[in-house]
Amino acid sequence: MLPAILTPSSCLSLIAAAPAMPGALPPAGDAGRLPTAHDGPPRLDTPAASGRIPGNKGIWVGITCVFVEFAVLFSVYFVSRAHFPTDFEAGHARLSLVAGTTITLLLLTSSLLIALSVNAIRDGKRRQSIGWLIGGLVLALGYPVAKYLEFRWNLAHGIRGDSGIFFTVYYYLTLTHLVHGFWGILGMLWVLARNLVGAYSSAEYSGLEALASYWHVTDMIWLIIFSLCYVLV
Repeated sequence: MLPAILTPSSCLSLIAAAPAMPGALPPAGDAGRLPTAHDGPPRLDTPAASGRIPGNKGIWVGITCVFVEFAVLFSVYFVSRAHFPTDFEAGHARLSLVAGTTITLLLLTSSLLIALSVNAIRDGKRRQSIGWLIGGLVLALGYPVAKYLEFRWNLAHGIRGDSGIFFTVYYYLTLTHLVHGFWGILGMLWVLARNLVGAYSSAEYSGLEALASYWHVTDMIWLIIFSLCYVLV
């Protein structure tokens, strides 16, 4: 039963005793302080936070074309493997697993350094970004060198494109991937040159993101090739 006369003190007592409403604002303080105009807009540093596509639309058109290209080549691989399972079983055992593993480590480590370069430029650390990018480029250059040494080893052991259906598919896959690897290396040189002249900053680094996206896709496709040709999963 409400008191006959509501005094200021009784009103305050009723408000204090009332349960909190769902969705009520938190009390003021360090933990529950309401945002003010001085706080500025929330930071949207990453593509995931801002909802944007990393890099630019042009690079993703190119990446889509790469996916389509290798989808056709992988289809040829699986059709050939279904018709000639014995040749594929015997063929992969003749490849150099050491060469395939070395290339895999070079590409994955290079991709990691490119990602670190993107993170550094995002934080405004351009010199660190350049350093990581140079490291990624050096490791990426090891890919064609390792591939050249592998092809020499193949020829010395009688492994040519006409040595069987498995090796024909293997050379098509690896040579096509090597071409895309060269495109990625050229992209690194271009992005490195632009980074050296200060074209990228924490506010604009889409070119570096585009390179990283392309190189990550190149690595991902190589992992599939490694699994299918060298390990034969």
